[in-house]
Amino acid sequence: MELYSTAFKNEESIPKKFSCKGEDVNPELSWENVPEGTKSFALSVKDPDAPIGTFVHWLVYDIDKDLRKIEENTVPGKQVENNFGKEDFGGPCPPSGVHRYYFRLHALDVESLGSINSMDEFDKKVEEHTIARAELMGKFEK
Repeated sequence: MELYSTAFKNEESIPKKFSCKGEDVNPELSWENVPEGTKSFALSVKDPDAPIGTFVHWLVYDIDKDLRKIEENTVPGKQVENNFGKEDFGGPCPPSGVHRYYFRLHALDVESLGSINSMDEFDKKVEEHTIARAELMGKFEK
């Protein structure tokens, strides 16, 4: 499976528009080469370079199996509260230096993950049901 964006290329800079210094909206994401047996998708956006450890920017699950694109500034499924204390996408906003932001799309073997109430529960359920994953990494410096 491959994940890409028209907003930035893998390992390149994420435009300011998608950060706390811009409009703070999610970038467009597209994917292809989905494995047979995929019944839904889940998406996470995380920054492993945060001073507190991995900082969660966005968690979305129960994304329709037929979807191949998330439009800019849209919510494609159910969301889980992130480290900003909100469910919606929280763009890059590092306190200092260059941080890496990992957009990870998971192809899942279930149509629904049910009700998820925490970031840890999201990670556990997604890991249990992942049959393939794709990753796109962008960088940002305030």
